[in-house]
Amino acid sequence: MLKELTKSRKKEFDVTIFQTPVYRESKGYRQVYRLFIEGMNHEDCLTSVFKKFNVPDRMPCDFAGRFITTGDILYIDEGKRGQHYYQLKSGGWMKINRIHIR
Repeated sequence: MLKELTKSRKKEFDVTIFQTPVYRESKGYRQVYRLFIEGMNHEDCLTSVFKKFNVPDRMPCDFAGRFITTGDILYIDEGKRGQHYYQLKSGGWMKINRIHIR
């Protein structure tokens, strides 16, 4: 029973994917998809989204964007807990300011 009490619970994250119309552009980000992902933390959530949107068989039918690539931005909205933006860089996901989306 003690194990169940100390076990971390997964949360549901509201995730929005932003991409530029043309690959490798640095301006003109637009929302291409929004979904809910379960995870323990942001890192778990980012990994899940990356895995889901980099294999054609795992992508949702209504997804109109391209594969998740370097430069794409994920927005995680936790309501009262805050809003977080992550951009995929060559070394992995890096937290950024929202000003980069404009």
